[in-house]
Amino acid sequence: MIVFDLHCKDGHRFEGWFGSAKDFASQKKRGLLSCPACGDGTISRGLSAPRLNMGAQEPKKKQLPVPLQKTPDMEGRDPFAVAQILYSRMLDEILTKSEDVGAKFPEEARKIYYNESPGRAIRGQATKEEHDSLVDEGIPVARFPVIPTGRLN
Repeated sequence: MIVFDLHCKDGHRFEGWFGSAKDFASQKKRGLLSCPACGDGTISRGLSAPRLNMGAQEPKKKQLPVPLQKTPDMEGRDPFAVAQILYSRMLDEILTKSEDVGAKFPEEARKIYYNESPGRAIRGQATKEEHDSLVDEGIPVARFPVIPTGRLN
């Protein structure tokens, strides 16, 4: 695979990925290339920086999470209803796959981040100031609305 810096006659710049320089030339000759910004078919190659592999190991492929799939209960529903279903599923995942550490959340998040406590998914409460302090330290946290007590069953 080779990446070329391309541009159209209007000056829009973009990348094109090709199997080879011959593949680029063939696609250009057949009129298969066009600018994604304006649709112009007059495409030229610009200067491209080469990528050289000097024996480095290939990067490990990250396993992406499986996206939530549409299910029969979503069919025919408006987008807002589907969003509510997906949000509800996300909360169920969080609640079933994390430990509630309550008001000790900031303290426990720091312990996990600094490898002073076993790594695991946690949830709990933090004030805005505590949350901002965790973020300032580079600790990955996310805020979610408080779930009313007694409404989960």
